[in-house]
Amino acid sequence: MLRFLLFFLVLLLPYASSSSIYDQENDRITHLPGEPNDVSFSHFSGYITVNESAGRALFYWLTESPPSQNPESKPLVLWLNGGPGCSSLAYGAAEEIGPFRINPDGKTLYHNPYSWNKLANLLFLESPAGVGFSYSNTTSDLYTAGDKRTAEDAYVFLVKWFERFPQYKHREFYIAGESYAGHYVPQLSQIVYEKRNPDINFKGFIVGNAVIDDYHDYVGLFEYWWAHGLISDHSYHELRITCEFGYSEHPSPKCSKAMEAAYNEQGNIDPYSIYTITCKKEAEALRSRFLRVRHPWMWRAYDPCTERYSGMYFNSLEVQKAMHANRTGISYPWTSCSDIVGAKWADSPLSMLPIYKELIAAGLRIWVFSGDTDSVVPVTGTRYSIRSLKLQPISKWYPWYDNEQVGGWCQVYKGLTLVTIHGAGHEVPLFRPRRAFLLFKSFLENKPM
Repeated sequence: MLRFLLFFLVLLLPYASSSSIYDQENDRITHLPGEPNDVSFSHFSGYITVNESAGRALFYWLTESPPSQNPESKPLVLWLNGGPGCSSLAYGAAEEIGPFRINPDGKTLYHNPYSWNKLANLLFLESPAGVGFSYSNTTSDLYTAGDKRTAEDAYVFLVKWFERFPQYKHREFYIAGESYAGHYVPQLSQIVYEKRNPDINFKGFIVGNAVIDDYHDYVGLFEYWWAHGLISDHSYHELRITCEFGYSEHPSPKCSKAMEAAYNEQGNIDPYSIYTITCKKEAEALRSRFLRVRHPWMWRAYDPCTERYSGMYFNSLEVQKAMHANRTGISYPWTSCSDIVGAKWADSPLSMLPIYKELIAAGLRIWVFSGDTDSVVPVTGTRYSIRSLKLQPISKWYPWYDNEQVGGWCQVYKGLTLVTIHGAGHEVPLFRPRRAFLLFKSFLENKPM
């Protein structure tokens, strides 16, 4: 072990100080409770302080590619979940693209066969402060979070993280995320691009089921609800009239009231995946059967109760110790989404389209994907937003295939690629993990689906 550490130190000497190597090794995870016994990849987790005076510190988890995949040659991808106020550990890492999934016992892990760390080194960030294990020593920070500070703190995190992990300097770097990260991802991308930090070799971003533009998102939302039989003709008519709020303001109280009435018509479905069961009796029966017989096929089946398992796992003191988390000894439990952060969100621009235009003009790689069974940020809104950019089409709208089955549809524009994933809900890699894997592979290779 000593020989290995000395060799590792020699390799990094041209790039790093001894303190950065020491901090990096302190963040190394040697063993996660309940992990499979054949884990080969290296992973690290810990804190980066992004504001000394306020005491804001963001928690990360880096899962490198396995040695068989040559991690030193793979790009680095930062993953962000949205909310605002939701954890990238709970969703991105534990349910979607991370190397592990959590069993229904909330204590043990199994391999995700379609983990994106087979294609890239994955950096999950819990952001902003107050989300997951990330924290602030200034209580008011939790009630005043917003888009601007979230992006600025994330950039400071990146700069400091690259100092701690100097082997990733100049490596190809991408930003990815979903949902309200439809704001986080382009906003952070804009800062990274405009700062032109020589250590950060930023190439582009990919974002899924993304909040992009209020006007087009709402028009597409109401249309999706009606076209999929979720609301009445009357409600659709009311929404179209009441919510004509234009391009300059958020929904009015009348619009919000009409939306609440429309929600009530939809019943107890999962709005994030309108054709799958909810975490009720059917799912509990699946969970019970899993615990009794543990059929291997069930490890890859969709389980609507999966969010519960991350709550159990990441609240384990043993897990927190192994991940170097909760260093302040916070008394409140770890949660997948914070009820405090996001409740009084300070600023949320109405549109990301101006940023898209700037970054498209800069020649960055930009992909937008959408699961087509999500009624929260539906594919219709995404298509309206992209159409408003008036980009030149390079390809016609066409189906792409997975094992001779239609995996979704794709259209390539000059400066942007749009991909839909057939049968996927809001969290595309959760509902269609293989198709999401193929999507990510195509993105990294910059090849059409």
